[in-house]
Amino acid sequence: MLIDLLSGSLIGHLGMSGSLRIVDSNVAIKKHDHLDIVFSDKLILRYNDPRRFGSWHYQEEDPEKHWLLRDLGLEPLSEEFCGEYLHRKSRSKSQPVKSYIMDSKIVVGVGNIYAAEALFLSGIRPTVRASRLSLESYRKLASSIKLLLTRAIEIGGTTLKDFVSPSGEPGYFQQTLNVYGRDGMPCTKCGETLRRTIISQRSSVYCSHCQGHRSLTMVDTD
Repeated sequence: MLIDLLSGSLIGHLGMSGSLRIVDSNVAIKKHDHLDIVFSDKLILRYNDPRRFGSWHYQEEDPEKHWLLRDLGLEPLSEEFCGEYLHRKSRSKSQPVKSYIMDSKIVVGVGNIYAAEALFLSGIRPTVRASRLSLESYRKLASSIKLLLTRAIEIGGTTLKDFVSPSGEPGYFQQTLNVYGRDGMPCTKCGETLRRTIISQRSSVYCSHCQGHRSLTMVDTD
């Protein structure tokens, strides 16, 4: 997150368990509250982080030149992020496509949940090598990523454990998940039992029917 100040910027990262709350100035500080950003109307943006994996940095110069940000890939909801971009960047990539789209140097903000769901919507098996997928496959995948993230933002994100919005409300996108966390359950499209595999030390659930033969035909032949 970038917060512009009168002089310089704050760069914030929530880590694994960090959260932000909008509170009045008279609200008592609780355990694991580490930072208050006080606005002119006395409202406070309060940062809480039980595990302390998050971080905050002050930057006087252009924040995009900070070492945390300068090597990041595209924002997934930007116009520049598209199938052509993913296809072009993937030509030398030997890792599974799921790992590829979770690489923050390629695209930011696509975590384990949204990667699994986007691949399901696109009919692409998560284990397929990134360089094998065709331009058409990546066009579908880019569209799916944009669609999923837009939907998730509209309904407050995905709450699995302790995520809440700044107002304290949970996100409800988890109620629409098709594959994540559903291994052994029937596919929402075809009824086939969903399978689980490990990709880059992360659990990944997929449908061998909906993400099977169809994805393997979407490869470049040149």
